[in-house]
Amino acid sequence: MALPEGGAERALPQLDWRPMRPADIEAVVEVARLSFPDHFEDRACFQNRLALYPRGCFVLADGDAPAKGYLIAYPWRADSAPPLNTVIEGLPAEPALIYLHDLALHPQTRGGGATRAVVERLADQAAEDGWPAVALVAVNDAVDFWSRHGFAERETPGIAAKLASYGADARYMMRDLQDA
Repeated sequence: MALPEGGAERALPQLDWRPMRPADIEAVVEVARLSFPDHFEDRACFQNRLALYPRGCFVLADGDAPAKGYLIAYPWRADSAPPLNTVIEGLPAEPALIYLHDLALHPQTRGGGATRAVVERLADQAAEDGWPAVALVAVNDAVDFWSRHGFAERETPGIAAKLASYGADARYMMRDLQDA
């Protein structure tokens, strides 16, 4: 039970990570809007990523209720990230790793440790599928958060230019799965 701002007890929903479905997109867009006001992406981007690689798309929800969080990942090239708010025509012909495009929680669900389960689920799934690593771009000063999940900053020639659309604090990070 939890006490909301009026003091009355209410049952918290049972939130679990499950595969994303097309019907989840509206709630995913809302979580993204609340989580990344400076890095917002259009509905078409979320629909695109789900269509390209549903295996890497998850939502945090109470059954079929609207999503309160999401994770989107897909095969991609190493030392690269697609520009923000772009629809990609397809996955690369020779991807090198799993790219964790986005992870966000509704403000009401933050702080409860829900992210660890889905990050580990993605890492385990990627390792089982033979991928050597998971990479991401940390924004909003999230380097420490991602470091706690096993990611390390990776600087390569030209990466700063590739991350320009992500903002000045953007950092490319990678989690090696081969030693996991």
